[in-house]
Amino acid sequence: MSFSPLTIVVGHRNSVSTRLCQGALILLLTLVAASPGAAQSGNIPELKVGIMVVPPFVMEQNGSYSGFGIDLWNAVATQMKVKTDYRLMSDVTSLVEALRSKSVDIVGSPVTITAARDAEFDFSLPIMQAGLEIMVRDTGETATQNPLEGLLELLFSRTMLLWLGIALVLILIPAHLVWLLERGREGGMIRSRKYIPGIFEAMYWAVSGLTSQAQDMPHQWLARAFSVFWMFAGVVFVAFYTAQLTTNLTVRQIQGSISGPDDLTGKRVATVANTVAADYLRAHNVLVQEFNRSSSMIEALQNRQVDSIVFQAPVLLYYVAHEGKGIVKVVGPEFDVAPIAFGFQLDSPLRRQVNQALLELRENGTYQQIYDKWFGS
Repeated sequence: MSFSPLTIVVGHRNSVSTRLCQGALILLLTLVAASPGAAQSGNIPELKVGIMVVPPFVMEQNGSYSGFGIDLWNAVATQMKVKTDYRLMSDVTSLVEALRSKSVDIVGSPVTITAARDAEFDFSLPIMQAGLEIMVRDTGETATQNPLEGLLELLFSRTMLLWLGIALVLILIPAHLVWLLERGREGGMIRSRKYIPGIFEAMYWAVSGLTSQAQDMPHQWLARAFSVFWMFAGVVFVAFYTAQLTTNLTVRQIQGSISGPDDLTGKRVATVANTVAADYLRAHNVLVQEFNRSSSMIEALQNRQVDSIVFQAPVLLYYVAHEGKGIVKVVGPEFDVAPIAFGFQLDSPLRRQVNQALLELRENGTYQQIYDKWFGS
């Protein structure tokens, strides 16, 4: 079989073209497979983010998480093109220890930036400015209390009943002594020799002497000497009783009247352990009771184990507006305001990436949308 030169040339050209096309296709597929986008789509980095339940920053229900901090971090993770492995911690101590031991890469529950913490950890750009707030029980009492009700409550208080019991003992003892010395004496103070009604006349004298209002004096010399002593004892008793009554009235006026940080002295104040709030209270010599969880300190307030709570303002305001509505209330101004942010291990390369994402979220309006969702516009 013979081929013409034209047939040989054409066939050769067709074979070369086919091989070139196949080579180009293989090269193109290789470049696509080796591209960064293709590599990342098959192997997206995952970050371990430590969190603890502190509404409205972090809330947990049936294994799913929500809240301002969760929404904001999810937006940051999307911007960074990374996955998130949330690690739920029980308290602040566990959260800090997890970051210190590098068990987590980031603390996703926003924490307050302080000089001591900044020396040990790194922080992102502030995501919010937040101070401390005071929360107390909402008793529903008005400022104008019924005076008669207040007087009766004071007179029948445990302390007043104790003082009345002491007064009764101090009346009965000298009354019996004077009755024994003065009974049936001619021209004496106790005219009847019988116990009744003679003891009542003696008791009347004892009450008059205790209040320094005695007008009759015993005639028997021993009873008269005792009467002088009894009048001096009555002055001392009335002075002590008046002082106690004044103290109780003062306490009633100031009890429950917490209206700001200056009123915390002498009160039982609850907060979460190892927080800025706990440091503030100790620095100001406030009687502080520390709890591991915010739910525990709220329970202590409702059970009257403490007089008030001091903690981050957003947390308390959120609780007052939701679960605690009509039960508790915040009083006084927000104080000790400081920035809060995400936390990192010292010199973490993630800090710059997170900061870049936060700036982009502010510029494109995503941050404001998340903020308005949880705290209002």
